[in-house]
Amino acid sequence: MVSPRPLLFATAALCRPPSRAAFAAMAWAPPPQNHARQSYLPPARVASRRRRRVALSSSIQPQWWTTCDVDDLPYDSALRALEAYHRVHGDLAIPGKYRVPATNEYPVEWHGRKLAVHIYNMKWWTRHVAQHNDRVAQLNSLGFIWERLQPQWNLFMEALAIYRNCYGDVMVPATFVVPRDENWPTACWDLPLGSIVQRLRLRSDFLTGDNALERKKQLDGLGMVWDVSEHNFAKFLKALRHFDRSQGGNGPSSLRVPAKFVVPSGIEHGWPPDLWGYPLGAKCAAVRQKQLYVKNHPERQWALDEIGFRWSGNATLGWLDVVHAAAIYSQLHGRELNVPFNFAVPAPPRGADANPQCLDSWPWPERLWGLKLGQRLKDVRLKGAYLKGPDAQVRKAQLDNLGMVWTPKRGRRKRYIPHEDVPDDDACTI
Repeated sequence: MVSPRPLLFATAALCRPPSRAAFAAMAWAPPPQNHARQSYLPPARVASRRRRRVALSSSIQPQWWTTCDVDDLPYDSALRALEAYHRVHGDLAIPGKYRVPATNEYPVEWHGRKLAVHIYNMKWWTRHVAQHNDRVAQLNSLGFIWERLQPQWNLFMEALAIYRNCYGDVMVPATFVVPRDENWPTACWDLPLGSIVQRLRLRSDFLTGDNALERKKQLDGLGMVWDVSEHNFAKFLKALRHFDRSQGGNGPSSLRVPAKFVVPSGIEHGWPPDLWGYPLGAKCAAVRQKQLYVKNHPERQWALDEIGFRWSGNATLGWLDVVHAAAIYSQLHGRELNVPFNFAVPAPPRGADANPQCLDSWPWPERLWGLKLGQRLKDVRLKGAYLKGPDAQVRKAQLDNLGMVWTPKRGRRKRYIPHEDVPDDDACTI
């Protein structure tokens, strides 16, 4: 039998409180609460990350660089860096954001430096090249781009003028960068033209100081658009007005743009060249659904209301036309809405034999002429067209009140034949 004494001693040792030194070693401070995303890491892992960052930074930028000015480096050092870049890339069209990689091909003192910022600089040229003709010859042999020594404003204006000649305006996309193309000057290659234009609008870059007014006049001469939103809305409004004229409309009831309508290209269609290819239908849908151009701009909504812009959308407008035509047909046919499949809303007779009184009493409004009412109502019966959504029951009740025949008689129906002759009496028949 095992003595219980050792077990008692073991239990007492487990229950004994830790010493003060052991308690201090086990003490753990929670991470600070003022940083929501900060989490606790073991000290060894923190030290490992610190060593990795130091090694990475030292491989790209040595510590002694903090006291070294690249402009003070000798000309031979810059020439070796340019020769290395020429061997790798074949030219000296160095992008402005290009940093010298930490490789053996480049001098160590240039690692991590923006080569173009320091080389294509009047300060560097004045200090190292201006009084040395032999150095000019050396740089010419490498293809040094002397035009890039001029101020960036001059390069920007040159690139903007070429963009206008190529595209017809200066609506430069924000991501546009001057391509390496023979149509563009070599000095402008890789210039972030779109970003510069955007900064001009938002921050007025290059438009401070004594030359601000003169530079703004230069931009206005090229057709600079300062308010892009207002410009786009004016273009949209212009397209709507031209569409209204092209459809022969004289009022709000005639302005109805198909959802997939795109402005046709070509002079024969009568549209201005600046609107060719403009997705007017998609823009109308975006204005209705996303409040494009009109959000927080009530004056723009008033302008659209004046020309008869339809805010309810083409689907709702299609139903209104169908129920209007169905009401007229039901009234003309004894409150029975049994429309032949091929029935289309007729237009009044025209020509020398037309009766003027018939034109005045014609029951069908002009905006419904040509509407394929028979096909629309067939789609309502067979496919449930216009009868989906929260208004389905209301629309079905409207058709029931008009005498809608939901289950036409089987068999071959008599086709609808439009009347070509108009009687001479005061009344007109359909």
